[in-house]
Amino acid sequence: MLLLTLVVVYHSCAPKTPEGITVVSTQEMQMLLDLDDVQLVDVRTLAEHRAGHIVNSQNIDFKSPTFEADIAKLNKLKPVILYCQKGGRSAKCAEKLKDAGFKKIYDLKGGYSKWQFERLNIKI
Repeated sequence: MLLLTLVVVYHSCAPKTPEGITVVSTQEMQMLLDLDDVQLVDVRTLAEHRAGHIVNSQNIDFKSPTFEADIAKLNKLKPVILYCQKGGRSAKCAEKLKDAGFKKIYDLKGGYSKWQFERLNIKI
C-alpha cells in the first residue's frame, strides 16, 4: 500500500514536458516496471542494443526507415518507457508517440548511460 501511495504521489509531482511526457529517473523507471505492465523500448541502433541493454526491452531504432511502422505495433493504451543512450533520441521519440496517440509515455532521464552507472552505484 505504501508503494502504491508513493507511485501516486510521484505521478502527481513528476516533471512533465508541455506535451505530457513524464521524465523518470532510473529508480522511478524500476518502480514502473515492477508495478505496471509497461512496454520498455530501447530506441538506439541495433548495434548499440546488442552491445548492452536493459533486460526485457525491445529495440525500435529511432533512425530506422521502419520506425513509424515499428511503433505502430506497440499498444497505445499500455504505458511505454523509452530510453536511448543519453536522452536525446528518446525525447524525440516520445514526441512522435504522443503525436501518434499513446496515452502514457515515460522518458528515462539520462538514458542507458545513466542507468548503467547507477547500477554500478556510480553517480554522474
